[in-house]
Amino acid sequence: MRILVGWDDSVQADLMSMYLGVGDHEVEVILGGDGLLERFQSDEPWDVLFLSITLPTIEEGFETFQKIHRLRPDMPIVGACQSGEVYRVVRFMTHGMTAYAIRDQQGDYLFMLLAVLESAVESVRALRDQQVAEKLREEVQSVRKLQESMIPAHIDAPAGCTIVARYEPSQIRVAGGRVVTMAGGDYYDVFTLDDNHIVLLVGDASGHGMKAAMSIMVMHTLVRMIRTHRYPDTAAFVTEINNQLCQHSVVNDEGGFITLCYGLLTLDANELQWTSAGHPIPLVQDMTTGEIRAIEVDTAAGLPLAIYPDMDYDTFTFKLPEKYRLLFYTDGLQEAFPEHKPTKTGEFGVDGIVQTLQQRQQSTVKEALQALFDESEAYTEGSGRHDDTSVVLLERFAT
Repeated sequence: MRILVGWDDSVQADLMSMYLGVGDHEVEVILGGDGLLERFQSDEPWDVLFLSITLPTIEEGFETFQKIHRLRPDMPIVGACQSGEVYRVVRFMTHGMTAYAIRDQQGDYLFMLLAVLESAVESVRALRDQQVAEKLREEVQSVRKLQESMIPAHIDAPAGCTIVARYEPSQIRVAGGRVVTMAGGDYYDVFTLDDNHIVLLVGDASGHGMKAAMSIMVMHTLVRMIRTHRYPDTAAFVTEINNQLCQHSVVNDEGGFITLCYGLLTLDANELQWTSAGHPIPLVQDMTTGEIRAIEVDTAAGLPLAIYPDMDYDTFTFKLPEKYRLLFYTDGLQEAFPEHKPTKTGEFGVDGIVQTLQQRQQSTVKEALQALFDESEAYTEGSGRHDDTSVVLLERFAT
């Protein structure tokens, strides 16, 4: 610790240097306010200033204190006063002094002075860390709100369809059990190309926090720029998005990537054309029989986005039942688990999703969506889903 002392008693100066210089501490004692102010013209990084409030009078000492505090507003300043002058130190404390010590005639205060200075430095550092943490929390909150503003609040569905969707960011528990909502990396969008075609897409950026949220914002911008362009199939659209994302270091820096499932639903043909870039496969529920299954494919899902340019993605086509529910989701839903016993119970999984949808077959599509979030949350036994979760659920009830 580097300690600077502004003092008014030359007899105590050497004693003070000896007591404060214990261990690795560096101490410099300057007599008088003028010399002290002159010393602060340099850029030397002092950790703390121990200052007599009488240099040589209270008024002059206060003036010196104010000038120093303006020069180094973040540096802790500990004042020293005689026992009969304690009431005078209040003025200093209300203007930014960190702490004070009372000088006794015998000089016994010197024995505890180092502890007072160390405590003042730690107090200021803790406050500064708290302020930085609060600032970061506010910035994360701003990014999270910006990210959530990109997700459609209301989805217009063509005749014969109902579409509901929801995004919930992950949460973490910090000291004291406080729950903090994180900025996330999930994204969904639903839009119509015409009365007969609906686009459904769900994406998930790797990681959590600011970088994941920023990655999703980049993808959202790209999707909005090209979503009305005519592509021969869903793979062509995903390929274009991938090539664009590969050029953005915000996304692929430090190995970042985005998974995506992009689907094009043709209503009159009851047909889903879709492409996956490393994303969970959609589920379809036949509302006549109640059967639920993944839209199986023979090959593995394509590589996530923003890893390699010019990747070849596959277009798959699936014939849908006459009446059905179609589920697009991110892995936060299926990967929910109780944090205190993950190996015993495993994840909520696709089985949990299927079971919930089957139990809610007679419920409205909105109630079924609510049940998916409720049941996966309950499965965690209070620990909460550790990943962002997005779900898009479409019901086709007339053809």
